[in-house]
Amino acid sequence: MSDPAPSTGTDNSPITLDRFSQILDKLYEAALNAEGWEDCLEHIRDELHGNYVSLIVRTVTAEDAGLIVSVSKDRRTLEQYTPNLNVSPFTGVQPDRLVTTADVISDAEWRASDYYRDWCAPHGVYHVMAADIGTREGEVYGFRVTRSEDEPPFSAADKDLGRRLIPHIKRALNLHLAMHQDRKVLSLYSRAMAQLLVGVVVLDRDCNVIESNQAAQSILDKHDGLRIAGNQLEATYANDNRKLQRMIKDALHHDGTQQKVGLTEALSVGRPSGQLAWGVVVQSISPDEWTEGKQRPAVAVFVRDSESKSQPPVKLAQQLFQLTPAETMLAIQLANGMSLEEAAEALNIRRNTARAHLRSIFSKTGVRRQMELVRIFLNSVAWLGTKD
Repeated sequence: MSDPAPSTGTDNSPITLDRFSQILDKLYEAALNAEGWEDCLEHIRDELHGNYVSLIVRTVTAEDAGLIVSVSKDRRTLEQYTPNLNVSPFTGVQPDRLVTTADVISDAEWRASDYYRDWCAPHGVYHVMAADIGTREGEVYGFRVTRSEDEPPFSAADKDLGRRLIPHIKRALNLHLAMHQDRKVLSLYSRAMAQLLVGVVVLDRDCNVIESNQAAQSILDKHDGLRIAGNQLEATYANDNRKLQRMIKDALHHDGTQQKVGLTEALSVGRPSGQLAWGVVVQSISPDEWTEGKQRPAVAVFVRDSESKSQPPVKLAQQLFQLTPAETMLAIQLANGMSLEEAAEALNIRRNTARAHLRSIFSKTGVRRQMELVRIFLNSVAWLGTKD
């Protein structure tokens, strides 16, 4: 037999399954989008008849301004800075345990505390229901529901509802953290690919473009050998385009479930500008049994701009090779394909000065030839520090 639905609020009316489902719906929406937390907390505040409901994401420290997501009955904004939060009677409570003021402190001690006098009383906070929620990543989030002294204390049914919500809030926070971490990692991958001048275009099963990174967009914006037409990737020259479309179709028909790796093919795509051809690699993306529909990623097209000249941060290159600023600027020009004479002219220095810098660079890097210098410079992590 299932447990009876807990009653909530001052009228002791039981929460309906529909209302509980609405809270959970808002909660898991918030897990996907951080902007949804306020709406979720508002639903909880309304159900528990609180004057505030807050989620303490980070407490204030000397290095961090902290973050508190809160909603209130009268729509007032709760200030981020909460003095004496470290001396709150709810700090240090066992994770995932729901408590009320009466569970952790006597009424006299509560009224005499700095935390109540300096922060709670001015905000009309007297009754508090609280839990510190621990996540898989070791983070601890504070969940607080409050009422004024004029309102009744939280009932057994209120606390029952709170306890039922805690596991869901915990799962939503874990989901939010996992997704946020994945997005951060994907963002770092995308930035690294862009800084290495590798464009990535992702196609679905109908060959439509569903995503492209910054480097790819920069290449496509040139309209120089590759373009997007009708939401599909095409090469300018007919012969190149036939080969590209054939490679994409082969990748689409490749059954990635039968082999551990997808089909990969390469192509050189000519550019009307006469500049060095684009290097293009087409790779199939193995199907994901959990992902259906036409928008499923099916093919990845990688495009490399071999001729583009990048500028790594001078300071970072200096740190890596212990060069002077002048030596670093010369090394960057050489790595971008200039001769020593061309680099001297571009930097507006004399050829003898450039030769002296080059001898010093050879001595510091341990190389003996200019080609070796270019190789170690291009293979260094300095290029990953390129600003967007």
